[in-house]
Amino acid sequence: MSSRVRIDIPAESGFGPEHLPYCVFSPAGEQPRVGARLGDSIVDLAVALDDPMFAQPSLNAFMAQGPGIWSEVRQRLQAAADGEFPAAAVHAVSAVELRLPIEVADYVDFYASLDHATNAGRIFRPDAEPLLPNWRHLPVGYHGRAGTVVVSGTEVIRPCGQRRTASGTPDFGPSQRLDIEAELGFVVGAGSVRGEPVGTGEFADHVFGVALVNDWSARDIQAWEAQPLGPFLGKSFLTSLSAWVTPLDALREARIPLPDQDPPPLPYLQDRAPWGLDITLRVEWNGHLVATPPYSRMYWSPAQMLAHMTVNGASTRTGDLFASGTVSGPEREERGSLLELSWGGTEPLEVGEAKRTYLEDGDEVVITATAPTASGGRITLGEVRGVIAPARY
Repeated sequence: MSSRVRIDIPAESGFGPEHLPYCVFSPAGEQPRVGARLGDSIVDLAVALDDPMFAQPSLNAFMAQGPGIWSEVRQRLQAAADGEFPAAAVHAVSAVELRLPIEVADYVDFYASLDHATNAGRIFRPDAEPLLPNWRHLPVGYHGRAGTVVVSGTEVIRPCGQRRTASGTPDFGPSQRLDIEAELGFVVGAGSVRGEPVGTGEFADHVFGVALVNDWSARDIQAWEAQPLGPFLGKSFLTSLSAWVTPLDALREARIPLPDQDPPPLPYLQDRAPWGLDITLRVEWNGHLVATPPYSRMYWSPAQMLAHMTVNGASTRTGDLFASGTVSGPEREERGSLLELSWGGTEPLEVGEAKRTYLEDGDEVVITATAPTASGGRITLGEVRGVIAPARY
């Protein structure tokens, strides 16, 4: 008879049975496979559930099964959490390599925070209305680069590009205004049919879970190139995704109504269920807390983002990732980008004993988040971190 073990869960771990986020991990000397986190351990699902679907290098095969299978697997794991697992299925988180959890099919980044959009508008257009006329009518977004979405912990090589000089003409070199964007990402599990829009009420039929995102941004490159089109080289060099995907079911107690939307959105964007989320993010810069952005203030919901993304007939695929855009609040300490925290580089902020505006080589940024549970505790979303490496040119 194979040996079995019980997983001890620290009281304040944030990774108890109410959470059970998924990952892809590599045990020492073995191929990557799908796991679920319980406390400080990872449960190898191929072994624990005796299912080869989980002996895969991404979550995609599992996610493609749809919400019925997602719910069944979660129920089985929760039922097993108080008992014992096969010893061969249990690995310490600290003893494995975490991989990119999904094979990213497409990547879209939205601009869904009213506070962030207002702050950015005031910085870039101080003598004009901060919001452009379309902003309150649709969730603005841009199509990003799936091939440069990387797992948390991957080094962030400082990008190079054209930068506007004082003369109004460009030079070329490393970005001097390298920034972060603290975001929440949504992972599509079940795709949709081209030509058939996904309604807001179908959100949970398609979206598997959420993961923290840092959409690194080169503000000087972005400011020069984004005239008149949107982000390109200033964004496409790297987007960091957490190694942990939290299933939607783990966020049931975090669901809240959206803030008032004025004017009311067009019918296809009207939420059929409350998909605001009471999630608080934390941004640490070189170990110092610099911001606590509140996702609860997001103007556009993820259900509205998905509905807008598909209303023209565009299809979604298993592994599609769409992100909220920078999460910010009305107070300075709630701003989710250095652009806002330093007000365009004009108001340095304290990072320990240093006063800083944008990122320097060697800096590390770590974004974490928590959400409430039915038991009155909080789950901890898997972190997303990155260290800045010098440009290569």
